[in-house]
Amino acid sequence: MTLTSKPLSIILLLMLFGGIGLSSVKGWWETESTKVPVTFTEGEFAGQANPADIRDSYTFGDIAKSFEVTPEVLAQAFGINVADSVSFEVKELETVYGDRGYEIGTTSVRLFVAWYTGLPFDTAGQEIYLPQAATDVLLAEGNLTTEQIAYLEEHTVTATKLLPAEPPVVETTATAVENSPETTEDFTIKGKTTFGELITWGVPQANLEQLIGGPMPDPATTLKDYAAANDLNFETLKPSLQAEVDQVKP
Repeated sequence: MTLTSKPLSIILLLMLFGGIGLSSVKGWWETESTKVPVTFTEGEFAGQANPADIRDSYTFGDIAKSFEVTPEVLAQAFGINVADSVSFEVKELETVYGDRGYEIGTTSVRLFVAWYTGLPFDTAGQEIYLPQAATDVLLAEGNLTTEQIAYLEEHTVTATKLLPAEPPVVETTATAVENSPETTEDFTIKGKTTFGELITWGVPQANLEQLIGGPMPDPATTLKDYAAANDLNFETLKPSLQAEVDQVKP
């Protein structure tokens, strides 16, 4: 039997769309990427999304679907307008921070998400930098190990100058205190002291919240600005805060 062009065209169309329909049912046909990272295949975190597989094409909204971190927290950590947080693509960080000596990009997001959510992430042999705001958020969470804090002290940069941020003074031995003549001044409460610095110094977040009578604010907020915004007297609050610091930094 010889087919004319019209019946033949109809048959080809049926085969094409029928094949697509069958593929869709079986999950073979995808019109767009799902942007879902691979999962850990073994160990304690088996089945959970692996932050090491976050791609530069992901948006903060995509990341929030796979990890317990909101687009707003990611925007705060990386200095992005919260209004654009859901649709902001990770690869845009390269444009935001530019090429000024320290790369803040996809690997930075992977590290932040991993440590924020308590998932494993191998930094061995890697120089991964975070902006100061991201470090402040992680410190405020209070879930970091001693090794992770030490890593951040060496890999935190300011958002404006992208220079290594001055690491907080950590008392480890009597010798370290003797060799740090400015230690007392560093731990003195001032109006420009931030909540993030207090957390870094070791003051428990619960104690701070009890003193200020409310939840912990943005870690970058200074004590004086917080007091002014919440009808508190900074000079009255200062001695209590200093007492908390003195307990962890005698």
